[in-house]
Amino acid sequence: MPPYADAIASFWKDRLVGGPRAPERPALQQLLGNMSVPFDLARTRAQAAMLAQGMRGDGRPVLLIPGLLASERRMEPLRAILEAAGYRAHGWDMGRNFGPKPDSLEQIDRQVDAIRRDSGSPVALVGWSLGGLYAREYAKFAAHKVGGVVTMGTPFSGDPRANHAWRLYQLVSGFPVDRPPFPCTREAKPPVPTVALWSRRDGVILPECAKGRAGERDRAIEVDCTHMGFAAAPEGIAAVGKALEAIAA
Repeated sequence: MPPYADAIASFWKDRLVGGPRAPERPALQQLLGNMSVPFDLARTRAQAAMLAQGMRGDGRPVLLIPGLLASERRMEPLRAILEAAGYRAHGWDMGRNFGPKPDSLEQIDRQVDAIRRDSGSPVALVGWSLGGLYAREYAKFAAHKVGGVVTMGTPFSGDPRANHAWRLYQLVSGFPVDRPPFPCTREAKPPVPTVALWSRRDGVILPECAKGRAGERDRAIEVDCTHMGFAAAPEGIAAVGKALEAIAA
């Protein structure tokens, strides 16, 4: 057997692992609805000033965590509007999100510490999709540094395979969807104020998994957008503003 055969087999081992089929996933028609993201971005650019005026920014620091395969640039429309509204919004400074690593929470911790050195106050975490899972687990890891968590279409509840993204997640990250590389209790609520944004039109994540159940989050807010629209559409961005107000109340 060639010497590199074991390395190749090991590389693909967890990336291609299967699992029990979820009894329900979003409809294909809803998944295709995510192709509207260019139009969502155009609407957001046209409404940016109005969206910022509709928020009550209070100077709090906010850390934005992107979803799977997304970069900080993908969060820029949201970040710019939050800044214009009076929040101090920050990127996660970890590049493109290629899935969790054993030290992901430690890396987020370093960014949170850097933000707190400048602001002197707890940091609100806003995570889109997979980024919301990072935010929830980090808030359990360092609750005293976190002012609250807002998740956007994040599958923190129910079946981890009740979505159209879990195979891509495994392929990119190299870890089974139900066995991340750091301690993770998805359904356990972080010990900080927590708001879950969810949509019936998500198309990628089953709405019930992003909405969560009582006791898994403090509040759930329905948003009329697709999964990609959470960080791009006016409706998604306006909902983030409402959620930030809710975790400060």
